[in-house]
Amino acid sequence: MKTAKLCLVLSMFAGANLLLADDTPDQNKPTDEANMKKSVLDFEMKSNSGETVKLEKFKGDVLLMVNVASKCGLTKKNYEELEPLYQKYKDKGFEILAFPANDFLSQEPGTNEEIAKFCEKYNVSFPLFEKVSVKGDDCCDLYKFLINHPNEDIAGEVKWNFQKYLVDRSGKVIAKFGPRTNPDSEEIASAVEKALAEPKPETSDG
Repeated sequence: MKTAKLCLVLSMFAGANLLLADDTPDQNKPTDEANMKKSVLDFEMKSNSGETVKLEKFKGDVLLMVNVASKCGLTKKNYEELEPLYQKYKDKGFEILAFPANDFLSQEPGTNEEIAKFCEKYNVSFPLFEKVSVKGDDCCDLYKFLINHPNEDIAGEVKWNFQKYLVDRSGKVIAKFGPRTNPDSEEIASAVEKALAEPKPETSDG
């Protein structure tokens, strides 16, 4: 009898904890809007100059999405290698999308204008977007989509500045590279070349 009562109490306690857990908002839980997205191409972001950019404009391109920062120990090497990587493959349909984020030790503290000015020293010519958050309560919907991606190899927290996501020509995220995987690494080059070798998706136009 005592065993039965104990089981009942434990069951009620577990149920109460489950209800409390369901009522606690997950800071990285996708919004309803993000849940409706099927690929990164479904999102709209703001450019560094404040213009709305529909990412669907990049359909048919291979994308490398990077959360960048100006005052990180990884900054110099990444910026010195990202631009040459872009120049090497851009004529084949390759784009690098840079998203400044101040989430890690406040290493991207500047305004959008200051960030753009900083990037000039590295001759950055790939698309630079306005500053976003890639973690925490104010994480933007695009990165919530990535963090909660159905592919477990893609999903998970952004670890640090300069984490990289490779997106194929149809908008599917096909690889994730850690912050310390350098842009000029063979790992990234081979993945980019493999993605570029795939044919562009057919359009529904006329």
